[in-house]
Amino acid sequence: MVLLAENNESDLVKLAIPCIPMVDDYLFSDPLAMTVEERNSHMGMRKVWRDLIAADYEEQKTSPYLFPGKASEELLEKFPPTIIMEAEFDMFITEASRLANRLRRAGRLLEFFVNPGATHVSNFIPGLKGNKVWIDTLKTIAKEYIHS
Repeated sequence: MVLLAENNESDLVKLAIPCIPMVDDYLFSDPLAMTVEERNSHMGMRKVWRDLIAADYEEQKTSPYLFPGKASEELLEKFPPTIIMEAEFDMFITEASRLANRLRRAGRLLEFFVNPGATHVSNFIPGLKGNKVWIDTLKTIAKEYIHS
C-alpha cells in the first residue's frame, strides 16, 4: 500500500484488506504497557521482524516499507480504500487500531472489523465460531465493496 501511495497508483486497487496486520514497531516498545497477548508474543515477533522480514532491521526500522504505520499523513491520504480486519485478543490489535484511526482521519478507512472473542489464529480454524464470523464478514465485504 505504501508503494502504491508513493507512486500515485492506489487506484489500481479497488479495496485493500489487511488482516491481523503487523504494521508498526509497537512490539519493540515497553512490554509493561502491552496487553497480555502482546506481552506473551513480543519477543518472538521481534525475532521474526529482525531475522525474517527486514533485510537490515536497524536501517529499516523507521521505514514505512517495513512498518506501514509509520507512513506520513500525506501518504496515508493516498492509500487505497481500506478495511482492516483484526481479532479482539490478537497481538497486533493495538497497532492495527492505531493505523485504523489514522486511515479514518485520512479518509481512507471504510471499516475496522474486530472479531469479538477471537485470537490471532482462531479466525482461521474451521469449526470455531470465530472462523464462521470471519468468513461471513469476508463474504459481506466481497458483496458490498468488491462486487458492487
